[in-house]
Amino acid sequence: MRVIAGELKGRKVKSIKGDDIRPTSDRVKESLFNILGTKISDSVFLDLFAGTGNIGIEALSRGAQFCYFVDKSVKSVRCIKDNLSILNLLGVSKLFHKDALEAIEMLDKNNTKFDIIFLDPPYYQNLAEKTLIKISSCKILKEGGIVIAEHHKNDELKEKYGSLIKAREKKYGKTILSFYKEEL
Repeated sequence: MRVIAGELKGRKVKSIKGDDIRPTSDRVKESLFNILGTKISDSVFLDLFAGTGNIGIEALSRGAQFCYFVDKSVKSVRCIKDNLSILNLLGVSKLFHKDALEAIEMLDKNNTKFDIIFLDPPYYQNLAEKTLIKISSCKILKEGGIVIAEHHKNDELKEKYGSLIKAREKKYGKTILSFYKEEL
């Protein structure tokens, strides 16, 4: 895997061997960041179920101010830490070895808020829905912020979770990106 654009364009990102993670394809990643456009600049980004850290690293490369990475897998946390170290991103990131739902509660208690939240949980476990509900109830999204859930086409997501309303949906084969914003 490589960083697609920004100041780290072309730099390699370590991956994890095996079926433990399912990295976001370059096509979906490029489309995601094209949709986000200038919203990335100076944003505070949260990469939940971060895997290799690929999405958060891309956000930092494209001008995000700071990125929080969350994953409960020891392999993923090691991989993310190595990637952040190799790419000299330790000073603009924070890594949590935690369950995503627990991390959301912890971030809320610390009054940490995000411009952009990206989640790519394992498919077929209803985790995208549970995470969207938790994000809505914990109020960690800044005013005007956006939540993006990457999910399988068979994992249908509702139009609304608490105060979060689906604003957009993009399909890429079997993968869907669902974009949520706070209801005004």
